[in-house]
Amino acid sequence: MEKKLEELKTRLLEIGDLNSAGAVLAWDQMTYMPPGGAPARGRQMASLAKLAQEKLIDPALGRLLDDLQPYAEGMPYDDDDASLIRVTRRDFERATKVPPEFLARFNAHSSEAYMVWAAARPANDFAKVLPYLEKTLDLSRELANYFPGYEHIADPLIDFADYGMKAASVRTLFADLRARQVPLVQAITSQEEADDSCIRKHFPEQEQLKFCEEVVRQIGYDFERGRIDKTHHPFTIAFAVGDVRITTRVQEEFLGECLFSNIHEAGHALYEQGCDPKYDGTPLQGGTSAGVHESQSRLWENVVGRSRGFWEFFFPKLQQVFPEQLKGVSLEAFHRAANKVERSLIRTDADEVTYNLHVMLRFEFELAMLEGSLAVRDLPAAWRERFKADLGIEPPDDKDGCMQDIHWYAGNIGGVFQGYTLGNVMGAQFFDAALQAHPGIPDEIRQGKFDTLHNWLKENIYRHGRKFTAPELVQNVTGGEVSIEPYIKYLRAKYGELYQL
Repeated sequence: MEKKLEELKTRLLEIGDLNSAGAVLAWDQMTYMPPGGAPARGRQMASLAKLAQEKLIDPALGRLLDDLQPYAEGMPYDDDDASLIRVTRRDFERATKVPPEFLARFNAHSSEAYMVWAAARPANDFAKVLPYLEKTLDLSRELANYFPGYEHIADPLIDFADYGMKAASVRTLFADLRARQVPLVQAITSQEEADDSCIRKHFPEQEQLKFCEEVVRQIGYDFERGRIDKTHHPFTIAFAVGDVRITTRVQEEFLGECLFSNIHEAGHALYEQGCDPKYDGTPLQGGTSAGVHESQSRLWENVVGRSRGFWEFFFPKLQQVFPEQLKGVSLEAFHRAANKVERSLIRTDADEVTYNLHVMLRFEFELAMLEGSLAVRDLPAAWRERFKADLGIEPPDDKDGCMQDIHWYAGNIGGVFQGYTLGNVMGAQFFDAALQAHPGIPDEIRQGKFDTLHNWLKENIYRHGRKFTAPELVQNVTGGEVSIEPYIKYLRAKYGELYQL
């Protein structure tokens, strides 16, 4: 059994290395690659994806897993080797249903579609991306249909990102959350709008980037194992536990974009850097689900990064960097600006109270496109109509409407957005559990000390990688199931005080 286990690990490391090499090419494409490299890059990424897929679905790997199954069943559930066999089995059975040829086609198309979107979005040219998005939808349906027996065509795609979740279960959670959040949105937006002019001045790019680098370093991001680069749409990517990179974008007339997107991406990166190094290159490396991953980015960005205590420490430092822009601005005014609630166009800039409405809209559009009840060509008009109904404003163009997110233009349609709201919910649960274990965390945050929170998250979440599913992890950490109650309690307490509700 030891010999077979070593052979399994050797095979998995080869697959992991191929996937990481593909990720390096993707990172380069989204940061530094010249536009002329797009056709070749699509081919290169497709070749690597096809090769990794062929190795993953090799019948010899399946036989190894069959031989090792009795060994795994004789070990404790959380044993590293037993977990590796269990998670690899899940990945293997999923991968064997998807032909390598399809994966190569999908990767080549996604690479090309991304480059078209990157040029078309600034030009507000939906017509240019339309045929690519239509092909993405066709490919997404084809991918889902490799997994027959679903209740909804989106179910397999949701399962890829958030294992065990289905369209029906996500809809139920979203309906409950919407019923609780919409009255809060209405109560706040019916008041006089908060003044955020103090963060909408001219803040030079280099000074913003330097300050953001210090912030994410302070909360625990390790620059010996990471770096920050600019891109069209911020993301975090991990090639190994020792190489986890952040990307960002900067608006010189709005401080919030770079500042909070960096903290957000650092939350993702802390998770990846905190994974047990012995899982490096194996299926156990990385976050266990999109929702759990987002729980960390949203926890650090909002629960920590937009808290008053956080800015009690960082605001004086920010004033030193931007003395003219923040002259005469009080901590209270800055904190209120950073937590301004408004009906806004851009999901990534949305406040905590309205953010989930952006996610729910996209989730429903994904289901409708996959079902065939919404044609891609009708997406811009449907977006404007639904956006006005849900958020009370209408996008003036497609650039800040249905073209604003990278996801459908560099991947599949379906299972893409629910993780953001699941992350908000689970992030509040995890933070609540951390406070129960260490009630002094808020006082430490006021002093610029983040080790207690970071180490608690590392011990209870990060180090486990993919060993546990999201429901198992929530049960282990909080003692219960996924619940919206801590999240609703957090929102009501924070914004009730800010807006005197």
